[in-house]
Parts: sequence; C-alpha cells; structure tokens
Amino acid sequence: MTAVRAGVQADPVVSTPYGAVRGRYEHGIAVFRGIPYAAPPFGARRFRPPVPPEPWDGVRDAGSFGSTPPKPPYSEAFAQLLADPVVPGDDCLNLNVWTPEPGPGARLPVLVWLHGGALTRGSSAVPVYDGQTFARDGVVFVSVNYRLGVEGYGLFPDAPANPGLRDQLAALEWVHRTIGAFGGDPGRITLAGQSAGAISIGALLAAPQARGLMRRAVLQSGPPEAFDRDKVRRMVRRMATRLKIPATAAAFAEVDRELLLRVQADVGRLSSPVLGGPTFGIVVDGDLVPRDPLEALVDGDASTDVDLMLGWTSDEYRLWLVPGGLLERVDRLGTVALAGAMARCRCGHEVPRGYRALHPEAGTAEIVGQLVTDHLLRLPLHRLADARPDRSYVYEFAWPSNLPDLGSCHGLELGFVFDTGDVPESRRLAGEGAPQELADAMHGAWVRFATDGDPGWQRWDDSHPVRIFDGGEPHIAHGPRDAEFALWAADLTPAESTPASVPAAGSPTRGTELRSVVRRLRLPGSVRRP
Repeated sequence: MTAVRAGVQADPVVSTPYGAVRGRYEHGIAVFRGIPYAAPPFGARRFRPPVPPEPWDGVRDAGSFGSTPPKPPYSEAFAQLLADPVVPGDDCLNLNVWTPEPGPGARLPVLVWLHGGALTRGSSAVPVYDGQTFARDGVVFVSVNYRLGVEGYGLFPDAPANPGLRDQLAALEWVHRTIGAFGGDPGRITLAGQSAGAISIGALLAAPQARGLMRRAVLQSGPPEAFDRDKVRRMVRRMATRLKIPATAAAFAEVDRELLLRVQADVGRLSSPVLGGPTFGIVVDGDLVPRDPLEALVDGDASTDVDLMLGWTSDEYRLWLVPGGLLERVDRLGTVALAGAMARCRCGHEVPRGYRALHPEAGTAEIVGQLVTDHLLRLPLHRLADARPDRSYVYEFAWPSNLPDLGSCHGLELGFVFDTGDVPESRRLAGEGAPQELADAMHGAWVRFATDGDPGWQRWDDSHPVRIFDGGEPHIAHGPRDAEFALWAADLTPAESTPASVPAAGSPTRGTELRSVVRRLRLPGSVRRP
C-alpha cells in the first residue's frame, strides 16, 4: 500500500504472514529488503530444515539488506572479479522484493532469483542483482539468501540432507503465499538463477514438493544435477579430521562459525569445476531430491508444465582458468591436463581428438575448458531441451569481455540480464564500455519470458535453434554446437580402444591422474564454479 501526504510519498508498508514490513521508494520503485522467510538457522536449528520465523508485532523495518549466510571470502584472484558483500548477523534466511505497485490487485509477473557461487559463496546483496530494472519494466522481483557450504550442503548421518535447497523451497513457498500483497501474481512466478542457482532450480523443478509453485524457469550456466554423495561426505570427513571431531551434525554444530569457514575454505582449496575434487552440492536424499534431477526431468518423472529458458556463455571455463594464471599452466601441462580432463569427463580419446579437429587453432587449455564445459553444462541442458522441445528456449551469450583473456566467461552475462552494467561490480568482469544495446536485448528477453513465456525467438525443435547474444543484432544459429555434441554421442569409451597412455573411463588410474594434475597446477585458492 502507498500513501501521499503533503506531496511526499510515504514509505510503503505491506503485510506478510508473520507481520508488516516497511520498505522504501527508490526511483519510484518500492523496495523491501531483508524480510525473513524462515527463522535463523543456528543454535538448535543448525543443520536442520528451515522453520517459519517468529511473528513480530508492529511494523518491521525493511530498508536494508538482511544478514548474509556464513561463507568464506573468494581468493584474491577471484575477488578482483566477483563481488560478495558480507552482512553480519544470524537472521540470514531472508529475501528482498522490488515492486512497481505494492499492494493487492496489480497481479504483475514475478521473477524469483537464486544467486550463484558454487553453493559456497554469493548472496542477494551483490549489487549486480539489483531488482530495480525488472520492477521498472513491470516485473515484481524477489532475490533470496539461502544457507551455503557445509551449513547448507554438508552430508551428515544425523541430519537431513540439502538444508540449503530446503531453504530455497521455503522461500518459494513464501513467495507463492505472499507475493500478491506486493502486487505480484502467484500464478506467474518465474524461478531464475545462474550457475549454482540454476543447478538448484533443476532440483526444484524435479522436486515433488515444489510442484505448482512456479510457472516458468530460467537456468543460466547451470544444469540439473545431483552431486556424488561420496564427494560431499569426503569434504565433511576432511573437515572433521582437521577439526578433530566426529563427522556428525551434532559435533559440527558445536564449532565456531568462523573456524568452520576457515577449515572449509582450506579443504575445498583444490576443488575445481575443470578437474573435480571433493565438493559441496545437492545430493539425492529420497525425499526432496528423490532421484537425479536431470534424469527425472528427461524421463518426464517431474512437472512438465513449466516453460524453460536455458543457456550458457561461449567461454564459461575462462572464469575458472584465467584468474591466477591457470590458463597458462594448463597449456604448459599439455597432454597431462588433457588426460585429467578426460578423467573428469569419463570419455575416450576420440572426443578430445574430435575437438582438436574441429578447432585446430585452439590451445590445450581451450580444448580442456570447452570439453569439460560441454560435459558438465551444455550437454545436460541440451538433453533437457530435447526432452521438452515445446516448452524450451535456448540461448548462448557470446560477447567477449573488454578485459584481457576473459572472453565470454562464466557470469559475464549477469550485468546484461539485469541491465546493471553501470555498477562497478559489473565492470569487474565486463570492463569499460560494455554495449548498452546488448543489455537492452538480454534484459528485454528475460522480462518478456517472465511476463508471457516467450522471450522473442523460436522454441526448441529438431533444428536446434539457439539465440546468440554477441553484441550485434541478436540472431538465431541452428545447431551451433551439434558437431561437438555428436562426438559425445559416438563415444563408447571401450577400454580396448584406449591407448595405454590414456587410462580407460572409470578405471582407478583415472582418479590418480586427476589428483596428479590438480597437484601440478598448484591451484591458488578456490576455483570451483562461481
């Protein structure tokens, strides 16, 4: 609701299920920050599923961002490129709302944003994610904080799995129940996210508990997937060994948060999206995640009435390899790095050989990077689009950064999707002089998709139409990566056809080779998928 007194617009006040909140008007947009959707996840609630917040009397101030979940800082190399504000406090399960028309009756489309950060970093307070531009264009925008790292994705024998994903579900339920009071239409909710946020959306798309809570979904540079339970357990056990405690939720709950973050950062230092390693991630739990999300979605064993927009950047891997000089190190390692990538992708030698034939001018690092990107990200999204052609739109972001070597790297599209290229945090990745017309095109497509389900180009079909955003006029390319994808379809990885110098897929020596590559790279800090 709004009020105007003596020519001054009063602060907007909206009622939620737990109490009223007072926001602020900024550039004509009503903004509510730090609204709790669940109780603080500490004390007896640590490592447990979220529970509703305590109701409050009176009107709660929602003028500033709420607390961010515990997380370690990015390494120095990544911190130069990626912003990650920290807001101290316990009440970290909160969300923010930007709306052009607070109050019931407007029935505007809604976009709910899940941030990236490898499920270990990030928050809704990152300036690039300012929802003002979506609200300016008639979309109610909501951004969400959720538990990260061991607090949100540690796997313990005495606690339910995936509490961070359960936080996201609780936030989505809050939005579905409450957003009408902020001018939104609960029947037109689009769930959007990038990287880890997109991976989370894949799991929620397949979750029985989330059915009916969203009308559309956007997966940017993150596929539906379940992580290997043993890898997640290994992270927890390594942390427990460093801390000299049992690998249980009860024992971890007694550890100081800052100490836990330091140990988590140290144990995860050698994890890499290119070469793997122990990690935190969403796991099959028989409940919220009853089976692998991608397989459930491809098989039709999940909701099939959600429109999808899926995509990636042309050079995802450059954000993982350029900081700290890893690109040059991978090139120097040559065939050793290539063997490590094959182990990571569990493919035979014909696949990288085919990539070299298709891209004869590419160096080893580019071959490794594109190989792993296709295996981890593009192929799963391609499979999902193939399974739901009448519901899917696919894009590729191809504009190269104005900064050296980054190319069209992972995360670069965010400033264009949000039309926030003027904030300093966007320029960390894009450099100066990013084209406004590209932001107009991408942001407009996301607004159209959230509004009516059509971003403005051809739906997926047998011709594999991909919308290319590259700084010029957006255009359709048909099957631009089909030649690479065909190599994977033909790869049978028979052990007898693999040279002795390249371990067969699935063999124990592949894991040994992988660990050797990681050690020789001397990875500086975390290079996991942001």
